[in-house]
Amino acid sequence: MLVDSHCHLDFPDFQSRLPEVLAAAASAGVGRMVTISTHVARFDTYRALAEAHESVYCTIGTHPHNAAVEPDVPADRLVALSRHPRCIAIGEAGLDYHYDKSPRDVQQQVFRTHIAAARETGLPLVIHARNADDDMIRILTEETGRGRFDAVLHCFSSGEKLAQVGVELGLYVSFSGILTFRNSEDIRRIAANVPHDRLLVETDAPYLAPVPYRGKTNEPAFVAHTAHVLADVIGVADQAVAELTTANFYRLFAKAAAADAAQGQVLAS
Repeated sequence: MLVDSHCHLDFPDFQSRLPEVLAAAASAGVGRMVTISTHVARFDTYRALAEAHESVYCTIGTHPHNAAVEPDVPADRLVALSRHPRCIAIGEAGLDYHYDKSPRDVQQQVFRTHIAAARETGLPLVIHARNADDDMIRILTEETGRGRFDAVLHCFSSGEKLAQVGVELGLYVSFSGILTFRNSEDIRRIAANVPHDRLLVETDAPYLAPVPYRGKTNEPAFVAHTAHVLADVIGVADQAVAELTTANFYRLFAKAAAADAAQGQVLAS
């Protein structure tokens, strides 16, 4: 079984065909999906998706693109919403200097607020990082010095140094369909050097469909293609990478592990 640790099932791409998308995921062996928050104000939507579908969990947070829209959401608000039994993480939050849709100082402020919420709740933080390696390394190092927190660098497309520092600080690293792209040799090299117990896979659906679906709408079922390439990169069989990444998912997202264990449905030990 596989886990798509990061997708956006609330996006318009899936509204008319969600049952079909979830069925395809199940057929592909994808047993769990995490639909990721991009706006705190939309939490009712994420919660409803997770409540309606046993295979779906959700998170709570503000994407850096939306930091200027939600600049003042306090950590205690994130903490309160995260108590919902189907909410298993804080985020996604972080820094995106590629699009700069929110001022960089606001992105940093909002990111630190999410780190505080992750630290307080003990839930992992889902981190978005794009073209912001230096500031990301600085903030992660500073904040870890103030108190440990769990986190994952999602959809990793940054430099080797950020991956190394992240691992040193105890973070996980998640790879998307980018890993399968022909021009992603650097990302594959980075993936090969991440400790096996820190690896996750994801789709970031509806974006970044892996080969052979590149250019099409991505969906959770396609995480199997990313996992296949990851297996080749780290030199293990497909089944081994499925077991490995699923076990890593449950270790990081411990709230999901506890919920599934209570129902006798944990996908890996």
